[in-house]
Amino acid sequence: MESSTASHLSVAMTTKEADNMQTTDGSSMTSSSSSNFDVYAQYAVVFIGVVGTAGNALILYALVASKQHKKHLLIVNQNALDLFSSFFLIVTYAIRLCNIYLTGTLGQWLCIMILSEYLIWCGMIGSVVNLAAITVDRYLKVVHPVRNKKWLRPWVIYLAMAFSWLMGFAANTPFLFATAAVNGVCYSSVFYDSDVHRIVCYIWYIVSFYVVIIIIFSFCYGRILVTVRRQARVMASHDATGSSTTQTQSHQLQSSVIKTMILVCALYAITWLPANIFFLFIALDPNLTYIDSRFYASVFIAFIYTCANPFIYATKFDPVTQILSGMIPCKKNSVQPSDCPGTTCSGTRSGTNVTRM
Repeated sequence: MESSTASHLSVAMTTKEADNMQTTDGSSMTSSSSSNFDVYAQYAVVFIGVVGTAGNALILYALVASKQHKKHLLIVNQNALDLFSSFFLIVTYAIRLCNIYLTGTLGQWLCIMILSEYLIWCGMIGSVVNLAAITVDRYLKVVHPVRNKKWLRPWVIYLAMAFSWLMGFAANTPFLFATAAVNGVCYSSVFYDSDVHRIVCYIWYIVSFYVVIIIIFSFCYGRILVTVRRQARVMASHDATGSSTTQTQSHQLQSSVIKTMILVCALYAITWLPANIFFLFIALDPNLTYIDSRFYASVFIAFIYTCANPFIYATKFDPVTQILSGMIPCKKNSVQPSDCPGTTCSGTRSGTNVTRM
């Protein structure tokens, strides 16, 4: 049945307000227990935000310190987007846990920009778009190297980076117009002309930023693997004397491609599945809100991918790996044999013979 106000989603209602919504027929205990669980779930979201912020900041530092940031601009942009969304995940949920009473202009803007999760999802959507750009870039370099040199000019890379940020803000900004602080509580309300309109909007979102992205990952990395295997067979047929060495290198390359495919495709599909299922439930049920422990759990799982992103891509580069290895305490030149128990490392007082087993 159609309605002019089919959906009203309160995205950032404080837990204090939720605690007040209790009946006197014995359900208050259940409501309080549920509220406590929601609070713990939000603490878990803050924790995963801290992990994502630390991981992406570490990789960004390693990219700059190893002077790889100018060679791999899309990787740097990926880490910047993930760092952006992880940082504002901490800020948003930390402020929400404080149960601040929103009043005046400051409270209104705090609701609109922070508590509505606007900045979080701008970074998340931009990150997803940039992931697709990285995948297409790798596809062109391996499968169409001639076209890659012709098409992928530096300005195209910069344009793709800018588009990722722009798409993140463009996809989320329209929802700001329905966000407001009422009686000290932040509400992000989305009104639809009909149930059909609401369902179409959510289906568009799920298809655009989940289904299409998985298709891009599967197609591009699948074609990369086919091309690598074909090149390996050609090299082996022309290298009769050193065929064993060539075969070993080709197997290592194929193994690396397969591992990347599994990490990128499977991990993205698994970690983003709960969030998209929850969006589907919201599309079908106009009374469902984001003030729900199930939503917090889906955000936590989605950010596992954000935490893994920097290590999936940037650690493929030896200079970056060397910088990260150098930050491990037992890898420093001043290490003493007694500082490294077991067989993990060994060294002398002068630090000239430090190795990793």
